[in-house]
Amino acid sequence: MNRSQDETSEALLSAARRLLSEHGPEALTVRRIAGEAGMSTMNVYSRFGGKDGVIDELYADGYRRLIETINGVPADDDIPTEILAVASAYRNFAIENPTYYGIMFRSAVPGFQPSPEAIAMALGGLANLVERIRRGQESGQIATEFETQSVAAWLWACCHGMVSFELDGVADGQLSWKQIYLYGVRAALSGVHPSVAVTSL
Repeated sequence: MNRSQDETSEALLSAARRLLSEHGPEALTVRRIAGEAGMSTMNVYSRFGGKDGVIDELYADGYRRLIETINGVPADDDIPTEILAVASAYRNFAIENPTYYGIMFRSAVPGFQPSPEAIAMALGGLANLVERIRRGQESGQIATEFETQSVAAWLWACCHGMVSFELDGVADGQLSWKQIYLYGVRAALSGVHPSVAVTSL
């Protein structure tokens, strides 16, 4: 983490992304990453410490890109509409960046464990959504009986579940996952509105 990025580092990361996307996780060896980038294995070790360091940087870079995407969604006085836009941006990121998404959320590389720094970055990505939900609670558009971070985590989990089905091609050609996604997020947001929220079970 926080490694200085130069052209060599970027070339190695791009090579690793291609290998994972085209050949699967078994292709992510130091030798193949270096060969795909047209470099020696020493470049992988000197910049990333080995294969796991490359994957850790891809994991962190994916979150940086996702956080930038979500941060780019403008604020709106209608908080549910704003959060729906965030959810749509999240889905678009996943569909457009399946290799990143696989590393970040879907255990695309068996046995990989992100570093504590990478995990901290990932959890920090939830902060933007938490802040938007907090504004919704303060404005009376989201029930205050729910803990803010828990609402954010629940909405994120709903989005992730639907995106995962879409990426897996579940009922592909029979269901419109884009439409289902919009239905699902709207239903989730309706469920935390103060007028209908179930605050005790």
